[in-house]
Amino acid sequence: MSELLNGAKRTHMCGTLRASDQGARAVVMGFVAKFRNLGNLIFIDVRDRTGIVQVAFDSAADAKLFEKAEKLHNEYVVCCAGAVRSRGSNINKNLPTGEVEILADDLKILSEAEVAPFVICEDVKAAETLRLKYRYLDLRRAYLQQKLIMRDKITRVVRNYLADNGFLEIETPFLGKSTPEGARDYLVPSRVHPGEFYALPQSPQLYKQLLMIAGMDRYYQVARCFRDEDLRANRQPEFTQIDMEMSYVEDSEDVMCVAEEMIKKVFSECCGLKFDKPFRRIPYAEAMARWGSDKPDTRFGMELKDLTATVKGCGFSVFAGAAEKGAVKAINAKGLGKVMTRKDIDACADFAKGYGLGGLAFANYKEGGATASFYKFLTPETIARIEEIVQPEEGDVIFFAASDKAQLVSDCLGGLRCYLADKYSLYDKSQFDFLWVVDFPMFEYSEEEGRLVAVHHPFTSVKSEDIALLDSDPLSARANAYDLVINGQEAGGGSIRIHDPAMQQKMFEKLGMSDEDIKVRFGFFVDAFKYGAPPHGGLAFGLDRLVMLVTGCDNIKDVIAFPKIQNASCLMTGAPSEVDDKQLRELSIAVQDKEEK
Repeated sequence: MSELLNGAKRTHMCGTLRASDQGARAVVMGFVAKFRNLGNLIFIDVRDRTGIVQVAFDSAADAKLFEKAEKLHNEYVVCCAGAVRSRGSNINKNLPTGEVEILADDLKILSEAEVAPFVICEDVKAAETLRLKYRYLDLRRAYLQQKLIMRDKITRVVRNYLADNGFLEIETPFLGKSTPEGARDYLVPSRVHPGEFYALPQSPQLYKQLLMIAGMDRYYQVARCFRDEDLRANRQPEFTQIDMEMSYVEDSEDVMCVAEEMIKKVFSECCGLKFDKPFRRIPYAEAMARWGSDKPDTRFGMELKDLTATVKGCGFSVFAGAAEKGAVKAINAKGLGKVMTRKDIDACADFAKGYGLGGLAFANYKEGGATASFYKFLTPETIARIEEIVQPEEGDVIFFAASDKAQLVSDCLGGLRCYLADKYSLYDKSQFDFLWVVDFPMFEYSEEEGRLVAVHHPFTSVKSEDIALLDSDPLSARANAYDLVINGQEAGGGSIRIHDPAMQQKMFEKLGMSDEDIKVRFGFFVDAFKYGAPPHGGLAFGLDRLVMLVTGCDNIKDVIAFPKIQNASCLMTGAPSEVDDKQLRELSIAVQDKEEK
């Protein structure tokens, strides 16, 4: 039978008691994390979000209270009161509260608990699926609680910084218009307008630009966003952005500097980092050439080396053929020849197949020279030129990728260098690597859609010196766009926006949109530009990913209170789920039979 507090007031959080509190009376409340009955003494660990404190019950001091304490089990919710005393020689050095305990003189059992489906402890052995089903129990663990506490701290740092710099926090709608251009929308049927749908926002992009047109000057929002796309370790169907927009800016640096100072403040206050210089700015073309990625991790080497010109017309047909219209590149895995087995090297070839390549060539530089089966097709001069570029030494393994599609080569080797760095711990995981990637291309060509698509989004402006290229060579035009990369992950990105109606119309046309398409998708947005729009730009950081980086965890589910799994479902609630026919009729929806799909 649950008891009431009956006026009891908590005086201390469990994890805050220290040796300096000896002699004080403490009232703590929380969950029983551990129960030990030693005959005449009972010890329980009481847990709340701040930590654990030991509470002792002595049968000699209060037999009736001791008898009550004997009924306790793990995860009971209790209120314990008593004097704080030293644990003497039984100090627990693993606990911040380990020098003291509470000698209880009062106990209230606020709620009883059934046996939990898994043991709630830091070295939990239960499968992730089981823990997600009972997420509210898993969240009692300090590991996950500290992630959410840090998330709160980061958000408060961000809010304070932006408020101090003249930004207004303004909420934008969840129920908006579907304007598909990128990921799939989550659609919400309208009961009042049968057959019509709202879309949940993939980002507040249009609304925040409209706020600039409305004269709000500086906006921010900790915004919930939704994208119906496949999940990865660092992606969820619903996520949170730190979204911001500024008026009267024409240069990328205006926005980047404000955002950079905010990120420095976050890492300074949350990680104790000190910064004495600006983050590096790396052009997109350089990032792709050197690291094979627009989000390069530069904490380790293995930069890509272009061998295309060197192997043109060589005797090895795989390289010679690729060099004619594609690319041949290599990375030098320094020292890994001493630890990689042939099986490990073959695994790298399988890794390349995941990128659409047939495999990889390799040269293993052992004592006495290189082991490379394809070197027999090359002249000594060609081999010498290759070695001059890749600089092999004894113990190195050189991996070569070749394809008539140059981008595949860069993508593959860019991924391979990260794979090897993770597998063989080639960098300091406690180190943070901050950089901006700038000068992105405006467009890329989609083979699937047979048209140009925006690399960022259709509202990104072109660099002023590249405006003429929009007509003559659009794939060479560079965007006023910028991404902040931390440890090889895109932490945030943004751009200077188009604020000229004619330029926005031209952008839509380059993307293959007809006047009717523009009117249906963006008519309200285009109309707003008729009434004057200040130059503006902005940026959005992924809060979930930022918390991952700050806390050093690898799985985004660990920094979200109630995450989804790989198929975008919630194991705890059973969402998504079927609804009854009455609800469907109210929404004018008929569900297609699964077998008919």
